[in-house]
Amino acid sequence: MTASDVKRMKELEVENSMLKELLAERDLAIEVMKEIAAKK
Repeated sequence: MTASDVKRMKELEVENSMLKELLAERDLAIEVMKEIAAKK
């Protein structure tokens, strides 16, 4: 594994964690919308 491979791996790890956070926020928003819709 070269130094550039390691750098790229770290970049992908950061991107992956950001995407996981976005996905969690989206899932939470969907749950909130479902609750609001159920109360109507």
